[in-house]
Amino acid sequence: MLQQTQVATVIPYYDKFLAAYPRICDLAAAPVAEVLGLWAGLGYYARGRNLHACAQAVHRLGGFPESYEGLLALPGIGPYTAAAIGAIAFDLKMLAVDGNIERVTARLFAIAAPIPAAKPAIAKAAARLLEDPAGAAAPGDFTQALFDLGATICTPRNPACGICPWLGSCQAQAQGIAASLPMRAKKPVRPNRTGDAYALFDHAERVWLLRRPDKGLLGGMLALPDRPPMPADWRHAGNIQHVFTHFALTLTVHVARVGKLPAGIAEPAASVALPSVMRKALDLALRSLDVGPQGEKDSEC
Repeated sequence: MLQQTQVATVIPYYDKFLAAYPRICDLAAAPVAEVLGLWAGLGYYARGRNLHACAQAVHRLGGFPESYEGLLALPGIGPYTAAAIGAIAFDLKMLAVDGNIERVTARLFAIAAPIPAAKPAIAKAAARLLEDPAGAAAPGDFTQALFDLGATICTPRNPACGICPWLGSCQAQAQGIAASLPMRAKKPVRPNRTGDAYALFDHAERVWLLRRPDKGLLGGMLALPDRPPMPADWRHAGNIQHVFTHFALTLTVHVARVGKLPAGIAEPAASVALPSVMRKALDLALRSLDVGPQGEKDSEC
């Protein structure tokens, strides 16, 4: 959950998730649609699908593999997560290199090449940190200590070099360039995309939804359709903007009310769990639902 998502955002989802699925077998037995419903609003929905698939794989195995290769074979677990589990749970001699450890390493060894191109060199240098006796004796504790060092002392801005336990070994500090590392390549301009969202309601304030394909944007999640699900008196409700990692999206929201929704998924509009971008579009549609083009109550029957 913390991948690409801040701690403050994650905590309520984490608590809700553990309450629903306190054991791996509980998560493994849950329908994937239910799991994604609890994930709604957290973003990066492949994480939820992978977590569910991973729980099923671990349940079938009877427990987590205790080797790096075995962990890496689980759905959704890449090199970083496999190293983190291996070091922290099973004391495997490895280091989970996150952004904090990348920063500590880039400064310790004065690696001035910009990220992301410098990531392989930084990872190779970080592996040398395990030569420290503390790292070799307790790689899990050592990994978490480095997380904390980067988060609290070797911070992105204004690092507290004066109280750093590695002050005497830091090549970047000796060269007076610690605060400028790691260098980062200039980010490309985020493109803008446009689309449509159609919110079709009945008189019980239920909205017609579809479930998106498992692969791709908002995979497996409930969403408003991007074309009219049926002929109706559609009107423009407004536009919403949403920023994804790699692009910005403007959705034109259309709204209509009918006496009977077509066959498919119909959910209470006010409470249905949706991805953030769809929640924005649906909330805009709800606000405009009973207001006609001149600001009058819509009298459609």
